[in-house]
Parts: sequence; C-alpha cells; structure tokens
Amino acid sequence: MNTTEAYLQSWMEARTRFTNLLPQVKPEDLAKKLINTRNSAGFLIRHIADVELLFAKNVFGGADVKVQAKTVIAQQDTGEWTNLAELLEYQQYACDSLKAIIRQQTEEDWQATISTREFGTKTKAEAIGRIISHTAYHAGQLALTLKYVS
Repeated sequence: MNTTEAYLQSWMEARTRFTNLLPQVKPEDLAKKLINTRNSAGFLIRHIADVELLFAKNVFGGADVKVQAKTVIAQQDTGEWTNLAELLEYQQYACDSLKAIIRQQTEEDWQATISTREFGTKTKAEAIGRIISHTAYHAGQLALTLKYVS
C-alpha cells in the first residue's frame, strides 16, 4: 500500500465517527444545541463539510471544488442549517471531493508544505491529521447533542 492509499484509508475510517451518526439524525434534531454551547447539530454537519471542502480546495489543490464555507465565514451558528436533505447532500459532496483530491496526491506531495491563515505552515501529511481530528472533534459534539438534547 502506498502513502496516499494509507492516508485515504485513515481519513475514511476516522470519518465514520461522523457518517455513522447521520442515519439517526432527524429534521427536528438540527436545531438542537448542547447546554452552554453555540452550535446546533445542523451547524456541525454543515461545518464539517465546509472545512473538508476548504481542505480539498486550498490544502490539497482541488481547483474545481466548489465551496461556500458559510459556517467559517459567519464564525457562529446563524440558525439556517435546518434542511436535512440539503445538509446530507452537501456533506456527501464534501466527502467525495476530498476523497478524489486525496487520491490524486503523489508520494512527494505529502512532504510539500502549505500555508493557511487558520493553521499556519504544515506538510500535507500533517494536514491530513488536522482534517481527521477536526471531523472527529465535531462528530463527538454532534454525538453528544443527539444523545443528550431532547
């Protein structure tokens, strides 16, 4: 197995922490928030997808990736993430886009450095760790929201 395939498999496996939650989400869950938090379940789903698309485009070079990272731009939950079908479609587009661009990376690409305002200068190998942890972090928030907010 080459490096690209290993990173792809790692990201896909880690993402199951998120995707395994999605079948249980109901439209009425999208507005739910944990006590003392600002982000709804709908916001979390949208945010995970927004950031995956930003990584696909800006970190891994997916020039054709379309992204309007509304959750990143707003930096807060605006209450608009209430259409479950749209959120599920958008997160699938994010998954497919990031998967496709990761597959295009060469062995040498993983040592290339990229710089972003959000997390500074990192190699693409370090960046894959960042997107894995980002998705898992917010998937945990989503899981707690779905489990404990009635």
